[in-house]
Amino acid sequence: MRLCLPSLLFAGLCCLAALPACAHEFWLQARPSLLAAGGVSELTLRVGENFDGELTPFVDERTVALRHYAAGTVTDLAARLPRRTAVPGLAVPLAAGTSLIAFDSQPITFSLSADKFHAYLHDEGLDQVIEQRKAAGKDATPGRERYRRHVKALLRAGEMSDGTYALRTGQRMEITPLSDPFAAVPGATLRLKLSFDGKPLSGVLVKGWHRHRDQSQLLIIRARADAAGEVALSLPYAGEWMVSAVHMQPAQGTADADWDSFWGNLTFTLPGAP
Repeated sequence: MRLCLPSLLFAGLCCLAALPACAHEFWLQARPSLLAAGGVSELTLRVGENFDGELTPFVDERTVALRHYAAGTVTDLAARLPRRTAVPGLAVPLAAGTSLIAFDSQPITFSLSADKFHAYLHDEGLDQVIEQRKAAGKDATPGRERYRRHVKALLRAGEMSDGTYALRTGQRMEITPLSDPFAAVPGATLRLKLSFDGKPLSGVLVKGWHRHRDQSQLLIIRARADAAGEVALSLPYAGEWMVSAVHMQPAQGTADADWDSFWGNLTFTLPGAP
């Protein structure tokens, strides 16, 4: 599926640029994510709130990496993105087993008024940044931030999964399951590990999101990563899940931002009847 429309390209870039202003989530959606071996899944990027998002296209200028990991091989999906063309979705054929899709965005810089910036920081569990701004006497100044997105999606073709779910892709901010989500059942506890630049990331607020397939109910689970960067989430329902977390630190190598943020995201489907 491919569109070559300037309006869609512009809309996609604007959507990406506005993301943290309202603490929007940004994720990879794979449908279907549980399918027969040899089937095809449609990959799209979504942006929105409360795990309810609008399509935002793949754009090569905003893509650092887009890779498909499966059966010990890595496929560069970014090579399928044409120059300066908005691509609404990518059709990805899947052999038997588990697949992992990883997307990394280019950095984007933005500024928010002090009150909106502090509200956004509080919602994402980044109160330590609020305190650092107060200590520096900058709590009344606009928040200038440069952010990056590091998102992943897990898929399974056929009835058997494999260890690809635990593969580390080298994303700067990465959320990695410590056990197979496709082997879990509703009510199970899934442990995940957060890492930043390859090292455990502790103290970060992690959110688990689930929306019923008829869109009537939203569940958000919150927990903090421990000293080893690990977190446990109890997943009461089958269906599509999203796990998200944000890490922020003083900006490096730029005069246009005071803070660098890294947004990690993982989507998968817990098998079973919703």
